[in-house]
Amino acid sequence: MEKIDILMDIIRTRRSVFPPLYASDKEVPRSIIEKILEAANWAPSHKKTEPWRFYVFTEKSREDLGKFMADYYLENTPETEFSQVVFNKMIQNPLKAPVIIAIVMHRDLSASLPEWEDIAATACAVQNMALACTAEGLGSFWSTPRPALNADSFLKLSENERCLGLFYVGYVEKEVASVERGDPSEKIIWM
Repeated sequence: MEKIDILMDIIRTRRSVFPPLYASDKEVPRSIIEKILEAANWAPSHKKTEPWRFYVFTEKSREDLGKFMADYYLENTPETEFSQVVFNKMIQNPLKAPVIIAIVMHRDLSASLPEWEDIAATACAVQNMALACTAEGLGSFWSTPRPALNADSFLKLSENERCLGLFYVGYVEKEVASVERGDPSEKIIWM
């Protein structure tokens, strides 16, 4: 099989796999997590700023993350909009995945780049992580709940850093449905 065919197979089979579909009792070896993070590190970035930073939650630290998210939701949601279901998800979702990685963008202010370029570079790093997870037989999901996007104090971020969400990783317990994509020729204009 040609390299491009292997790559295209990984790209086509990558899926967002939600926390309830993980085998929560099956740990992901640290060596695999490190490979996934190394894949992230090979993403492109303008002026080689490499703006991605990752905070890895495993074992007990997942409980701390869930507690923070639930507390944030409780404290920042008007009583008329509060949902017990959402509150429970904030606590339980981090416990359903053996690994959660907080995605942080670290701005290099001396590089004088627009913020969107650092966000785009960080997103490229996350795509590399998702493809590495697929290649390793793992499910992954980039989640952007409001508590995570406001986790600066919880993560002890600097003024030039911003959390862009959580990346859930785990072995898939249930079959994940395939998806279809539209015809790429409908999205391309040849000049």
